[in-house]
Amino acid sequence: MRIEPASHLQPAGTVLPPNETCEALARRLAAETQGEVLFDAASRGRYATDASIYQIMPVGVLVPKTERDIATAIDVARDLKVPVLARGGGTSQCGQTTGAALVIDNSKHFRRVLDLDLDRCTVTVEPGIVLDHLNAQLKPHGLWYPVDVSTSAQATLGGMAGNNSCGSRSIAYGNMVHNVAGASAWLSDGELVDFGPVSNLGARASDIALHVRQLVLQHRGEIHARWPKVMRRVAGYNLDIFDNQSEKPYTADGSVNLAHLLIGAEGTLAYTRSLTLKLAELPRAKVLGVVNFPSFRAAMDSAQHIVKLGPTAVELVDRTMIELSLANPAFRPTVETALIGRPAAILLVEFSGGDKASLLPRLKDLVDLMGELGLPGSVVEMRDDAPQKNLWEVRKAGLNIMMSLKGDGKPVSFIEDCAVPLEHLADYTDGLTEVFARHGSRGTWYAHASVGTLHVRPILDMRTDGGSKMRAIAEEAGALVRKYKGAFSGEHGDGLCRGEWIEWQFGPAINEAFRSIKQKLDPINLFNPGKIIDPPKMDDGALFRFAPATAPKPYRRIPLTPVLDWSAWNVQADPVTEATTAPGTGGDLTGGFAKAVEMCNNNGHCRKFDAGTMCPSYRVTRDEQHLTRGRANTLRLAISGQLGPDAFTSEAMHETMDLCVGCKGCKRDCPTGVDMAKMKIEFLAHYKKKHGHTLKDRLIARLPDYAHLASRVPWLLNLRNSVPAARWLGEKVLGLSARRSLPVWRSDTFWRAADASTFASREEAIAAAREGRKVAVLFVDTFNGNFESQNAWAAARVLKAAGYLLHTVQKDGGHHCCGRTYLANGMVDEARARAGALIDALMPLAEAGIPIVGLEPSCLLTLRDETLVMGLGAKADKVAGQALLFEEFIAREVKAGRFQLALKAVDQPILLHGHCHQKAFGAVSPILDVLKLIPGAKPELIESSCCGMAGSFGYEAAHYDVSMQMAEASLLPAVRSRPDAIVVADGTSCRHQIADGAQREAVHVAVMLDRQLMS
Repeated sequence: MRIEPASHLQPAGTVLPPNETCEALARRLAAETQGEVLFDAASRGRYATDASIYQIMPVGVLVPKTERDIATAIDVARDLKVPVLARGGGTSQCGQTTGAALVIDNSKHFRRVLDLDLDRCTVTVEPGIVLDHLNAQLKPHGLWYPVDVSTSAQATLGGMAGNNSCGSRSIAYGNMVHNVAGASAWLSDGELVDFGPVSNLGARASDIALHVRQLVLQHRGEIHARWPKVMRRVAGYNLDIFDNQSEKPYTADGSVNLAHLLIGAEGTLAYTRSLTLKLAELPRAKVLGVVNFPSFRAAMDSAQHIVKLGPTAVELVDRTMIELSLANPAFRPTVETALIGRPAAILLVEFSGGDKASLLPRLKDLVDLMGELGLPGSVVEMRDDAPQKNLWEVRKAGLNIMMSLKGDGKPVSFIEDCAVPLEHLADYTDGLTEVFARHGSRGTWYAHASVGTLHVRPILDMRTDGGSKMRAIAEEAGALVRKYKGAFSGEHGDGLCRGEWIEWQFGPAINEAFRSIKQKLDPINLFNPGKIIDPPKMDDGALFRFAPATAPKPYRRIPLTPVLDWSAWNVQADPVTEATTAPGTGGDLTGGFAKAVEMCNNNGHCRKFDAGTMCPSYRVTRDEQHLTRGRANTLRLAISGQLGPDAFTSEAMHETMDLCVGCKGCKRDCPTGVDMAKMKIEFLAHYKKKHGHTLKDRLIARLPDYAHLASRVPWLLNLRNSVPAARWLGEKVLGLSARRSLPVWRSDTFWRAADASTFASREEAIAAAREGRKVAVLFVDTFNGNFESQNAWAAARVLKAAGYLLHTVQKDGGHHCCGRTYLANGMVDEARARAGALIDALMPLAEAGIPIVGLEPSCLLTLRDETLVMGLGAKADKVAGQALLFEEFIAREVKAGRFQLALKAVDQPILLHGHCHQKAFGAVSPILDVLKLIPGAKPELIESSCCGMAGSFGYEAAHYDVSMQMAEASLLPAVRSRPDAIVVADGTSCRHQIADGAQREAVHVAVMLDRQLMS
């Protein structure tokens, strides 16, 4: 356990306790709890931010394992007068989960369902459980928790309660507060209190209820005059539970439930132990109408009419988000299905019920309504579940998609949750657009048109004049909200960016009533101070993650010469047009590397556990450190000098990056485009330059160089797998796990056994291509060439059977290499030399338009990824344009009508495991398409993340356990559950993991096709 000072200067009101207090806190927590006590600067830095613009370094972090740990931590913190801040997924938009406090992370261990009462339709849960995980457990019972926030894959129920979250379908189900039946929570004096219906409270809770009721009686006039009458009001405390002011009452029968006082309190009143939630019947059927609008105002004006049709959701997607979605390869195909031409905005209108037949007339009503409003033919009707689900996933990612804008200016959250009555929505958005224009910006809009809450974020540069513009825009927006009788805070809470507006909204008398509630429940101001009561100014630059030049300690980037080309990120964007300047013109002292790192806005999308790859190490450890967001935060703090000198190449940074397996899942799945796999290469190059390469590093990196020599004495090298002493020695000397077998060397490598008649010369291939014949280059990599030559030969036979003339690139004394093994060990110069030689060999073929077909995803896709940022020039782009995986090539040729094969039928099930890099580049669907060419084949995709091998990662003793845990998460159980299935996996490492972990053979898709060739 390390206790280190942080260099980030804390402003008044957020000052850290004295060092001796912090040290005493760390010592006592380590001695008196079983939890993880994290007080080093890097760990604290990872918890200093949430998804807001703010950053405050915490005192320390506790990851508790038991309830006793939490109760003890509260007692210790109270003794030492250190504030306590409860945290879930850390996805708050307003800074609720940042503070100079002891942060207690509930998300790792407190995620159980404690009780499910099917008769009463309630469930009691711990605060760290994620919404999607809860709903997965409820689904078999036909139930769900209907507060479906866009961050449902990572938002915890405790955090949702703290924010009074709402979700897309609040028009039908209400906010969080409408769906909570009870809560159990610790008060700051350590007493555990049950909060629930006032008719059944204990002594302490009854006393609290009496106090709140008296406050309501005292301020009834002010409440009636000033309280927003919209459902989307989440500011302050829910004082009105004793005198309902919401358009949707908190309870169906008008009774009072004291648990509702804690909802939306942002953890300032008590520390939640458990929540009892009201469940809803899971809709059996849904239909979706996507209305395309020629203007943004038309969409806003139509919302008030559409809601009269009784939809369960009406969600807006504006032109900016449409364009950003179209630019994202993961979202483009889905978004295109929803568009008619180039609309200025679309509304997603959902109807749900018992069966689809009863819902289809509702869709017709929508079509008819749009015709009456002068927009005939504007509705895309989605009746099937799959396209609806896909489009909702894009909509849910909207907040993060908007943050993918490159440059220092970003859409900033501070007025996005203002809610106004629907009849004023169009006028309000027009007025706000004019406000943005006056301040040299424009907003990006999306979200809940059904309830008058539109998430809008003007583009501001918080490093320069963003703070002053934020203040001016907020004041003018506030005037509009007041004019249209709306609520300034309508969904994401108060936190640091809207806390000071509570008194503006409610007036000084009600604000003092809020203070009285805080003093009643937390008289010592232990829980999350500075939120709701006595908040700081929203534009206090010292609180910003990117502190401006006027702040006591401005944000700075340390000079750094990158080894990869990050210039595409080194740009600035116009806040109105969003057009970016030329690559390399952004003024970044790190050549764009820092700007790429800073693209992480802490949204926490990488904390998800559903389909997709990101982030495999987090799925195993559940540690913030081993998360894409955690790594990006640590990198940002290091390259801005906030973790001290030389932090970028420190052992702490190496520890943070160590479990990144380079899966590239974030390259595809991260909505803001954080490519941690490429960042790890950059980091390793600098780290290894300072600390040196180990013997293991060199042995693995240079495998392509000595493989042809090693294959001459395969029996000698294979002794390692059969002689226990050799396994033991390999682990002691090289760090390669004795529990893991190594690939088997062979003498009949692809190149040694090659028949010259199989492959044409380069000149013959180019000539044939010019004649219009079917030609392909078979790029045989180190692994399929030396260890699994049968894959390369199978591919050659399949392509020749389909009528292709083949060429393969070779060189004297070995083969050409893409540089992958060197990149994985931070040897970028060596990788550049090898990749450059390969590209030179391929260039004449690429210029002739001949496709370059590869077998190993990590190698072939290196030609489409890393080689483009290694300074190899236009020739790398040319080769990349012709590089295709074996299955991508066949799928393309089949679609073009150029590929025919006579294949035998298969009568066995087929399971497919996609390589991480295939997933990152959207290359899994082509494998399924190719397998379906086999008569009778019905391939099933294993929904898995990384297999855990990741090149050499899974072979290393230090990583073996984590590697196997990754495999056991879904891959190996899926393989074991289908002993009769043929397992297909294109990745060399993936096949090895399946063989080691499940004792099953997995084959390359080329082998699968080869086996089914008609003789």
